[in-house]
Amino acid sequence: MGAASAQVVTVADVKYGTALQLQGSPLLLNGAGIRYKAVFKVYTAGLYLERKAGTPQEVAALRGPKRLSITMLRDIESAELGKLFSRGMEDNMDKASFSRLVPGVLRMSEIFSQHKKLSAGDTFTVDWLPGTGTVISVKGVAQGDPFREPEFFDALMGIWLGERPADWKLKDALLGKAGG
Repeated sequence: MGAASAQVVTVADVKYGTALQLQGSPLLLNGAGIRYKAVFKVYTAGLYLERKAGTPQEVAALRGPKRLSITMLRDIESAELGKLFSRGMEDNMDKASFSRLVPGVLRMSEIFSQHKKLSAGDTFTVDWLPGTGTVISVKGVAQGDPFREPEFFDALMGIWLGERPADWKLKDALLGKAGG
């Protein structure tokens, strides 16, 4: 256990460890940043991968576990967040691919709706676990069954890393490009 294990990156007062374990595999913080809506900070996000990746294609090509960790910076209605995520997925996919994932998208929206509200400081994670699927955890608790389709995780990542990301500066930050 070296000094590196204790390092953190702080984004808007939210601390992201530079490494973590997921499914027994060591993951590295690829990048972290802030999602802005107009002038408001909405949440921070940190992307963890088995090795550094600088493009969405490199992220998608990695076969091991992956995690996107999001910490809210303001209160938001969870149903609204679910809708924004659905729209973000749809904006970054062709219609046929999106329509195949509609059952998963509806289930994801349901997960967020059950929580009514996410408050500033609340965290949720989106994990890709090889052999299991995509697991969404809210406040540290896995929500329902995993989403088994591998393309579901990639479609979710499209919200942040796609051709039409929710926030270009956040996309750059998650891909480890300093300064956004």
